[in-house]
Amino acid sequence: MNPVRVAVIGTGSISSMHLNSYFKNRQAELAAVCDLNEERAKQAAEKYGVERTYTDYRELLADPNIDAVSICTWNNSHADISIAALEAGKHVLVEKPLCRTVEEALRIQDAVNASGKTLQVGFVRRYDPNAKMLRAFVDQGDFGDIYFAKASSIRRLGNPGGWFADMNRSGGGPLIDIGVHVIDLCWYMMGRPKPVSVSGNTYRKLGNRSNVRHLSFYKAADYDAEQNTVEDMANALIRFEGGASLLVDVSFTLHAKEDRTAVALFGDRGGFEIDPETIIVTEKHDTILNIKPQTDYKEFQFEAAFQNEIDHFIDCILNGQTPISPVHDGVEIMKILCGIYESAAKGVEIRL
Repeated sequence: MNPVRVAVIGTGSISSMHLNSYFKNRQAELAAVCDLNEERAKQAAEKYGVERTYTDYRELLADPNIDAVSICTWNNSHADISIAALEAGKHVLVEKPLCRTVEEALRIQDAVNASGKTLQVGFVRRYDPNAKMLRAFVDQGDFGDIYFAKASSIRRLGNPGGWFADMNRSGGGPLIDIGVHVIDLCWYMMGRPKPVSVSGNTYRKLGNRSNVRHLSFYKAADYDAEQNTVEDMANALIRFEGGASLLVDVSFTLHAKEDRTAVALFGDRGGFEIDPETIIVTEKHDTILNIKPQTDYKEFQFEAAFQNEIDHFIDCILNGQTPISPVHDGVEIMKILCGIYESAAKGVEIRL
């Protein structure tokens, strides 16, 4: 079987995870790299032995020797590039979030349906080895009816600035950037129940805290301390059909003593924690048990999750399978995210 010829569009920091993973997949061939910055595109191409580079994604999509693309660009370009790629007959892996608005998400979904091509949303937490293991327990009914989930992704000093802090390009701050990971992970583990309403709050109290000294943090390539138009903290209650609910809080910057990620889900037969480590809670012989699964991984494994995600994308293309993170899920998550922003702006619960 011929390898899937893949191009990576956008060579910012997240692209390295895509490039590394394709490079290690024997059924994939890195065919091209594209970036508005020609020098950066050439550097990535040289590192991975890629022959062709582009600065215009439209020229790349016209190349008949490319079968699929990974879109690793700013959020405001996800919709246009995804739709153009599908219309050009390419399969698409698009980084999370799918886009910035529900309207954009529906346009992408229409393009997927019209093209018949595969589109996989980069919800990488679904592909983490521990998440895959726990999902098997969920599917076997070991936790029963999962009716409540709670997720936190807190940074006390972690506004990357640049395009991340520019509402026009990103679509939002920590909610749409890091909150999307834990919201999607919980929703996926709960069996993807239909969201019916959200009640949310966003805060702009601390800004980007660029004045803080003595502590370093990740900064975007286009970091500018003068630019910050996104929230620095958000929280929300999400209600689902059937009565289940998800409570979430996220921040780029907050007066917390430490960074913290915590994800826990609770069912009527048991519960489990995914972050900060994997724990299963159950009952046996009238006794509550905390069980630590014996695995190679104690916590979320970034590289392993990305490799699984890329491998799954290639398998779906070759075998005609539907991805475990299809466009429909990207649309539903955008409804939740945009609903939270709308609820915060209006100060009321939003029906979805």
